[in-house]
Amino acid sequence: MTLAHDVVGDGPTVTLLHSTAGDRRMWDPQLPALVDAGWRVLRCDFRGYGETPVPDRPHNDAQDVADLLDRLGVERTALVAASGGGQVAVEFAARWPARVTALALLATALAGHHPGAELRAFGDREDELLAAGDVAGATELNVETWLGPHADEATRDKVRRMQRHAFEVQLAAEEEFEPIRVVTDPATITAPTLLVAGAHDLADFREIAADLSTRIPGARHVELDWAGHLPSLERPDAVTPLLTDFLHPTKP
Repeated sequence: MTLAHDVVGDGPTVTLLHSTAGDRRMWDPQLPALVDAGWRVLRCDFRGYGETPVPDRPHNDAQDVADLLDRLGVERTALVAASGGGQVAVEFAARWPARVTALALLATALAGHHPGAELRAFGDREDELLAAGDVAGATELNVETWLGPHADEATRDKVRRMQRHAFEVQLAAEEEFEPIRVVTDPATITAPTLLVAGAHDLADFREIAADLSTRIPGARHVELDWAGHLPSLERPDAVTPLLTDFLHPTKP
């Protein structure tokens, strides 16, 4: 299966990996600035999100990204990733360090992280709502949980639409397949790395960023005092320059 994707711009490639509260549309605010900065921008939808169908067999998201890059003839890329997409990016950068020129992680998740009480409560409540058939309620729970105080109503509606679509696609699947898990060590990552956390996010993601900053050699750690879990959507005016400034010196 080839992941649904789009490519715009000319220059070295930067690949954008979305949060599991959205799909590749979450990067709409960053797209023009990255193209103007001289990047060829690749965005893709993971299986079961956006325009990519649900898995039809066990799969690995990082391998899916590698396969897509191979099909497009991309040997090396910068990675910008959010939340669940960050988990994929960390795995990718650890498995294939020579392919990654830079790594920017926004409120990243991490394989093997044991969720704290607040994150467990969120997951339990989401499961309850979905089991009861209340997709709208589960969608609103995600909107309220993942967006910080600076998100305007247009942004909230965008996340609402992306999350609702993901739920509908995934709930309609005839069979659910467990992902193929690959254990990696973040210490093997060689790319310049930026870790961004939000002060209004759940504690888990702030802790993951702080932890990875000690495990990825030379990583830079920034906590935004205004941000929730999706800062690139909440305040593109602040996050987009942060990303372009970080990426510029890493251009091949």
